[in-house]
Amino acid sequence: MWNEKNQTFDRDFILLGLLDPNQYGLLFLILILIIFMLAIMGNTVLIFLIYLDVRLHTPMYFLLSHLSFTDILHISNIVPMMACNYITGRNSITFAGCGFQIFLSLIFLGAECLLLASMSYDRYVAICHPLRYPILMSRQISVILAAACWIWGILNSTIHTTYVLLLPFCGTRTIDHFFCEIPAMLKLSCVDTTRYEGGVNVSAVFFLLIPFSVILASYGQILRTVLHIKSMEAQKKAFSTCSSHLVVVFMYYGPFTFKYMRPRSYHTPGQDKVLAISYTILTPMLNPIIYSLRNKDVLCALKNALGKMLMKRN
Repeated sequence: MWNEKNQTFDRDFILLGLLDPNQYGLLFLILILIIFMLAIMGNTVLIFLIYLDVRLHTPMYFLLSHLSFTDILHISNIVPMMACNYITGRNSITFAGCGFQIFLSLIFLGAECLLLASMSYDRYVAICHPLRYPILMSRQISVILAAACWIWGILNSTIHTTYVLLLPFCGTRTIDHFFCEIPAMLKLSCVDTTRYEGGVNVSAVFFLLIPFSVILASYGQILRTVLHIKSMEAQKKAFSTCSSHLVVVFMYYGPFTFKYMRPRSYHTPGQDKVLAISYTILTPMLNPIIYSLRNKDVLCALKNALGKMLMKRN
């Protein structure tokens, strides 16, 4: 028993990665690094605009700044290590490093799910109950919502990371993935994890199905309200805002739900990698683009910031 525990905690894992060691793999790595830099720059700019422009000091943009912060941390938790492993040819990751990556990834995934639901609630109140908006979505309530998203994400991550790291890993330590993720880790365990997978499904209900249901209900009510608005300009503004939010929601929740709510026997390494690319690499890049290009307030804040920079230079 002691030897088995020793092997579980002391031996490194091997990540097979996403890229083949050839010219196509190198080109794909360059593309991923470009996406990584765009995600970091786009989300950082969005956070600074929200911080600097007084007109963006609203609950909606406060929650959006947390979403951008989550995206920065999430993609930074995965891409740099993946690139480093490819360049150096060392695909090993320590037991502690793997656990830390799982822990951070679950925090960011969980927090983002709840933040998207909170943002949909904000839009619902703003469009369906505009007169009560200052009360129902006050500064204090938006802070509580953001804090709750992070706290629940941390609690969920702590439970699942602890359980997975205490599993005995016998035989091969090779993870057919580009980062440490629970579905890939479960395949390495030499004990039956069926009951634990039931626990994963329970978490998925709280972090995926319930928030997704809240989002659909919120936007259903928004659509109903918008269709009764006589002003075409107001309708266009509401549809523009909501459609951009829904694009993010379906891009994020779709692959994430399909990944975590399937039985382990239905998982294949190829599918898992493609799905993970969507919610770990592509979504963090697309979020600031969708929320800025489709948003007049953000574009106006960007123009003002650039104008002030040019005036200082002159």
